Amino acid sequence: MSVSTASADTATGIDGDPRPFVVGIGGTLRAGSSTERALRQCLSAVERQGGRTALFSGEDINLPMYNPHDLERTPAAAAMVAALRAADAVVIGSPGYHGGVSGLVKNALDYIEDLRGDATVYLDNKPWGVITCAYGWQAAVATLGQLRVIGHALRAWPTPLGVAINSDDPIWNAEGDLIDETVSGQLEMLATQILTFAAAGRASS
Repeated sequence: MSVSTASADTATGIDGDPRPFVVGIGGTLRAGSSTERALRQCLSAVERQGGRTALFSGEDINLPMYNPHDLERTPAAAAMVAALRAADAVVIGSPGYHGGVSGLVKNALDYIEDLRGDATVYLDNKPWGVITCAYGWQAAVATLGQLRVIGHALRAWPTPLGVAINSDDPIWNAEGDLIDETVSGQLEMLATQILTFAAAGRASS
């Protein structure tokens, strides 16, 4: 599937592209993890429905522990923050580790604190889509709830639909393609809600 990788142009929107810009953040340090694949699937749906995207996953979010008192940023951290600053919406994907958000994803989200002094504080009034993957429903659903709470704290609007995926089910085939029609439909609907609310937010600003 084709999903835009993070770059300076797509992150800042300096190309003047009028399409809604959706930033995806999440996954694990294992390339092609279930969480990363689900994120890519959702962002591909966003692009099919008329949006443009940037994905920060795996090594993109293998960032130093966030320190609000140290203003120096690595190039990767600066690119992610710039993308979030320009985003019309975000979608977050996390594995459920021991019933909660992974440290890798939580640390990446902590960098949103860099937006506290912006005219648009944090992610104020921006749609916040959530995807979680875990081996069992308990961890997947618990992590989904945590990410919704984080979105509220960041002044974002969690979409009505959040997608919790039980990785113990046959969701992907051996080639990594999504074969579960229910999950596929949910990720497509999540993309629709993200773009719908992003358009509403643009109209009200």
